[in-house]
Amino acid sequence: MKGRIFRRTCACLMSSALLLVGCTSARVASRGQGVPQDVIRIASFNFPESEILAYVYGLALQGQGFRVDIRPNIGTRELVEPALSRGLVDFVPEYQGSALAFFTLGKLRASADVDTTYRSLVAALAGRQVLALSPSPAQDGNAIAVTRRTADRYGLHSISDLTRVAGRLRFGGPPECPQRPFCLLGLQQRYGLAFEQFIPLDSGGPLTLQALESGEIDVALLFSTDPSIAAGDVVELKDDRRLQPAENVTPFVREDVLERGGASLARAIEKVSAHLSTDVLRTLNARASDQKPRGIAETWLRDQGLLEMNHV
Repeated sequence: MKGRIFRRTCACLMSSALLLVGCTSARVASRGQGVPQDVIRIASFNFPESEILAYVYGLALQGQGFRVDIRPNIGTRELVEPALSRGLVDFVPEYQGSALAFFTLGKLRASADVDTTYRSLVAALAGRQVLALSPSPAQDGNAIAVTRRTADRYGLHSISDLTRVAGRLRFGGPPECPQRPFCLLGLQQRYGLAFEQFIPLDSGGPLTLQALESGEIDVALLFSTDPSIAAGDVVELKDDRRLQPAENVTPFVREDVLERGGASLARAIEKVSAHLSTDVLRTLNARASDQKPRGIAETWLRDQGLLEMNHV
């Protein structure tokens, strides 16, 4: 899971992914189809957090006087990244570890260290006409979580604390979890954890959260930006042995766009990145149940002083 290693990593070979780009043609028109040269086409993946991030960056750039075309919900990484490489879109808010796995076809595994993963990602992008700008502090990765009640009962603060009680606890996660290096397999190898039972559910989604809150499971694999963690009823255990890869939100931008936009474009993008954090993403995701991504982004940018209304 990126971090979403289950939901967002490469699920097919790059050559196959390139064949799929045609499926997005209605959403990612080329320059020759009437898209002005100075318009920055910003794309998102097909889940709400990614859509919010596309609007956050896009509206902030628009406020700085740049012309943008925000194209949310384009599809999976297997569609979006080939479109970026081929120049059908110009800018994608990415996630470090999952992007590294995708571009290296799984040959390189992201480190828990942000800087190490970033250097590997820069190397993986060499020759693709795409640059990775500085990663933001915000991470959306795997989170091993328990309820507040379970944490208090067993004195759980870190994943290592599970060692003495795992044999009495039920673990819930996606069906492929037992074979995945960042899920049960990794928890067994890195932490020596052996749970009483594994219950297959979804990938950090509503089924897993509901099962955790109802007591059907005791420990869950969620995503670190899940709003339930911010609410305080769910506790993320510290990954004290650094199993999970760095999954910081990282802007991917085409080289020619950065050349045209100059230093002012790079500064505007990185200013937005600097304001993002994991807690911010949790807050924004919590609003997605009853607000549209554009409205969520506009409100947050305005609150941060990042939305220059005189340009919009």
